[in-house]
Amino acid sequence: MDDIKALAKNGRLVAYFGYGSLVNRQTLRTNIVEAVPARLHGWRRLWRPSRSEAALPAALLSVCRDEGSSVDGLLVFDHLENLASVDLREENYDRRSIEAADIETAAPLPEGVPIYVYEAHQFEPAEPVSQIILQSYLDAVMQGFLVEHGEEGLRRFVFKTGCFSTPIFPDRPSPAYPRAVNLSDEEIDMFDRLLAEMGANFTDVSRGGEVG
Repeated sequence: MDDIKALAKNGRLVAYFGYGSLVNRQTLRTNIVEAVPARLHGWRRLWRPSRSEAALPAALLSVCRDEGSSVDGLLVFDHLENLASVDLREENYDRRSIEAADIETAAPLPEGVPIYVYEAHQFEPAEPVSQIILQSYLDAVMQGFLVEHGEEGLRRFVFKTGCFSTPIFPDRPSPAYPRAVNLSDEEIDMFDRLLAEMGANFTDVSRGGEVG
């Protein structure tokens, strides 16, 4: 906390609220200062179509303003000099400023620190495109929620995220997500059971048909 206060005092600290893959510390690629579980009020989470030109049109997790909702996540404190790298990672997103009053954490936040959240670009395909959720990406997100918010937080992610009817592409054996994580057998069992309970649809996009 002393490092945070010193950097904040010198204007060299920023914070950003992760609600998807950024919740999983294993996916972070900058030398962050600290990260704490948090809740963002006035926003809700949903899956949104992407503008991806890749072979797999993977949907993105995003947030949108909704005064009656809140989102669990991870508040990451990072060096100001690293913000450009995070922007590059989140190139399909717009960085939005948020108020400290909208962030709920166990300990008070340092004063004077800019806080951001990344909102996916608004995009509606000109022609219908079958979006999919990469399971390798979803695994990283779910592991992050389990670690930071426990099983109840993981359940809230699964059952309160909008547009979760988007089909899931089972790429776990050969991950397409560049920051894929390793799962324990217990995590695999838990995640699969939760998705089955939620009624998730799986699809083999290479064959154009459902697999489960």
